[in-house]
Amino acid sequence: MSDPRQTTNAETNPLLKAWVTPFATPPFNEIVPEHFLPAFEQAFADHAAEIGAITNDPAAPDFANTITALERSGKLLNKVASVFYDLVSAHSNPAILEIDKEVSLRMARHWNPIMMNAVLFGRIAQLHENRASLGLTPEQLRLLERTYTRFHRSGAGLSDEAKTRMAEINEKLAQLATGFSHHLLGDEQDWFMELGEADREGLPESFIAGAKAAAEDRGMAGKAIVTLSRSSVESFLKSSGRRDLREKVYKAFIARGDNGNSNDNNAIIGEILKLREETARLLGYPTYAAYRLEDSMAKTPDAVRGLLERVWKPARARALADRDEMQALITEEGGNFKLAPWDWRFYAEKLRLQRANFDDAAIKPYLTLDHMIAAAFDCATRLFGVTFEERKDVPVWHPDVRVWEVRGPDGKHKALFYGDYFARPSKRSGAWMTSLRDQQKLDGEVAPLVINVCNFAKGTGGEPSLLSPDDARTLFHEFGHGLHGMLSNVTYPSLSGTSVFTDFVELPSQLYEHWQERPEVLQQFARHYQTGEPLPDDLLKRFLAARKFNQGFATVEFVSSALVDLEFHSQPAAAAQDVRAFEKRELEKIGMPEEISMRHRPTQFGHIFTGDHYAAGYYSYMWSEVMDADAFGAFEEAGNIFDRDVAKRLHDNIYSSGGSVDPEAAYEAFRGRPPEPDALLRRRGLLDDKAA
Repeated sequence: MSDPRQTTNAETNPLLKAWVTPFATPPFNEIVPEHFLPAFEQAFADHAAEIGAITNDPAAPDFANTITALERSGKLLNKVASVFYDLVSAHSNPAILEIDKEVSLRMARHWNPIMMNAVLFGRIAQLHENRASLGLTPEQLRLLERTYTRFHRSGAGLSDEAKTRMAEINEKLAQLATGFSHHLLGDEQDWFMELGEADREGLPESFIAGAKAAAEDRGMAGKAIVTLSRSSVESFLKSSGRRDLREKVYKAFIARGDNGNSNDNNAIIGEILKLREETARLLGYPTYAAYRLEDSMAKTPDAVRGLLERVWKPARARALADRDEMQALITEEGGNFKLAPWDWRFYAEKLRLQRANFDDAAIKPYLTLDHMIAAAFDCATRLFGVTFEERKDVPVWHPDVRVWEVRGPDGKHKALFYGDYFARPSKRSGAWMTSLRDQQKLDGEVAPLVINVCNFAKGTGGEPSLLSPDDARTLFHEFGHGLHGMLSNVTYPSLSGTSVFTDFVELPSQLYEHWQERPEVLQQFARHYQTGEPLPDDLLKRFLAARKFNQGFATVEFVSSALVDLEFHSQPAAAAQDVRAFEKRELEKIGMPEEISMRHRPTQFGHIFTGDHYAAGYYSYMWSEVMDADAFGAFEEAGNIFDRDVAKRLHDNIYSSGGSVDPEAAYEAFRGRPPEPDALLRRRGLLDDKAA
């Protein structure tokens, strides 16, 4: 491969040319790693010049020459970065990962002088101070407030000495976050467990098909393997009758980033926490959590702790009761061992079979990937009037990626939706939504390019990909985020789609999950992959009855992660330099059942350590769940889960408004009142439990 620093000009570099593709989409078939560094160089230079022009404008600051000009700046940088980071996460290779190390540092060095530019901030602050007299629209006023807040919180008002230190911290944090991410990917790529014939006890055919596809992806055709993708691990732990192999897989999964090898993340975490603490102090906050949460719906660490503790007590009580029942089941079967973390999912399935006569394996043949995609689309059509038509002419980054054109109720083009659903070694684990281009109307209608990425097991030999109920819920969750991007209807790019508070951004996604488990949806789209038969009524009833089963476990593994995240960022960084000891101490403090592990142990907690978006903010999923459980109640009260009036309010106030409205005001405009927290406990079946 040639040197990625080679000079590449606008005639030969596809990232620097106008894209003559359908809907001006990225020409992924033409882009190679060598194109990125020269494109970033040009993009950084263009953006710096644009910022310089705004900063040095001799005219008095006004909304147009300062705020609107900022919104128009950086188009090339956004264009190049969105393509690059899509590949880093969804289809990387050694060359891309090497470039990522340099780009993350260069990105910090580019943004630091912009976000701490005293003259630029002076213009913004002057407008902010006089905002009431500027005659701004509500969206313009919101944009001015958010722009001022962003610059202020980035240190634009600090002394020169403090700014210099802040810039150094930001550069170092960017490098550490990239290192954390690469280490995690490295551990996930390095490990797999081959399944011989004797190792397949209890595993359903659908799992074996996925395990064979995973082996093929790694150049091991004809074999079957378990990988460290969550979908593979959790399915194996639920089904495998081999306790020794369950232990091996579980231990590998929770040890990612914590193996004392070159991918170890312990030291990185310690450094990140020290630098975040210093950031908070430079900006005048007692802790990083206090800094982060000030600009959220929750506002304070105490408010977050209050919600998490309220949920923790009944969840822990339910989990301990379930643990005792599973231990009794083990004894009943003649097992003389104590329930261990690698046993929980296996015996929970047995217990669910006893209690509700249901296990995931029974419903999986009815949940094909294609049918669940169709279900997600159909719900969007019935709620919001949008339609989806697959396109084969749009370039993609991997042959498995599919693209649909999205049209609005008026039949006009609204967005493109990319679905990248299957696990592969070049993709990081998890599921996420992102975009290649955001909706805006600043200089004419710009339609968004929205991406969903998942890690489902691929079918082999002509068999379709079959989803577990958790996988199907994940698909709807990410599609809910996708709709937030696709339905966005704002003028300014900074307020587009998912550009909202972290503890509000999960509302559209978690709310959308509710439709996936509704009888009206499953009766239509859950069809047996071999016979085409609809889901039998009896199995549907048992599935719905079993939904609240094991919610104690699910809630405990989530809330423990959220509480540890909060403590990492509330306590002095010195207290967490021994990450394992800190984790152990905090879990003992809350009475964590030893049979359950955190959903994300620190060394693999990408949400909070591969960037700062969810740092001190992992609680956001639960904060949003208070709203989503309450919000779905509006449809239930209307007596129709596709009620037009409720759907219109949901569209206008939540899905299409992006960050143009304060989230509390947006929610109350939709629901007519603030959310009621008990809806969350009710949904999880935890309301009546007494605290333990």
